[in-house]
Amino acid sequence: MGSSGIHIVCVALGVLGLIAGIVCCALPRWKVSSFTGQNIVTAQVTYDGLWMACVAQSTGQQQCKRHDSLLELATDLQAARAMTIISCFLCSLSILILFAGSDFTTCVQNEDVKPKITLVAGIMMILAGLLLMIPVSWSAHNVIQNFHNPLGQPKKELGACIFLGWAGGVIMLLGGGLLCCFSRINSGSSGGTAKYYSNNASAPNSNYV
Repeated sequence: MGSSGIHIVCVALGVLGLIAGIVCCALPRWKVSSFTGQNIVTAQVTYDGLWMACVAQSTGQQQCKRHDSLLELATDLQAARAMTIISCFLCSLSILILFAGSDFTTCVQNEDVKPKITLVAGIMMILAGLLLMIPVSWSAHNVIQNFHNPLGQPKKELGACIFLGWAGGVIMLLGGGLLCCFSRINSGSSGGTAKYYSNNASAPNSNYV
């Protein structure tokens, strides 16, 4: 697969990771109420998110309430707000930079600069993936720790956003890693090509003299 194909794959990975980050940030599915024991009939299930908390009734009705204050959130969810937003911003910016420096576009005419631009895009995508995985891992750790704590109430379980955040973070890391690897390869090959032409250009002059 050529450089253009790799760049297209990385753009697709970046878009998938960005969608996962946006959904993870928007949906209130970070923490779900847990019911342990036997013969327990649940009348309602609560969902906690970064922006709101929802209660789903057994009849199918669901009510959501926005968090009135940032301080009423747990520490991990407070940090998750900032990290997920920054992650989505970095991923969006890295995709735009990748479009500018990729081989299937003509935004940048200088072929020697394109590998450097794609390297910057790859580093930004890796940072976006890390910023998405850190808050979901932190939140998952707190949920698991509280679940196994006999004094910890109420019991919570991992929500769908936790798993979606892990998947989105891995996708961003994969796309950024591919960009960094192939940009270095392209940079080395372009440097060798320039040296080859330079030697060929100097050879006729020496023969002529």
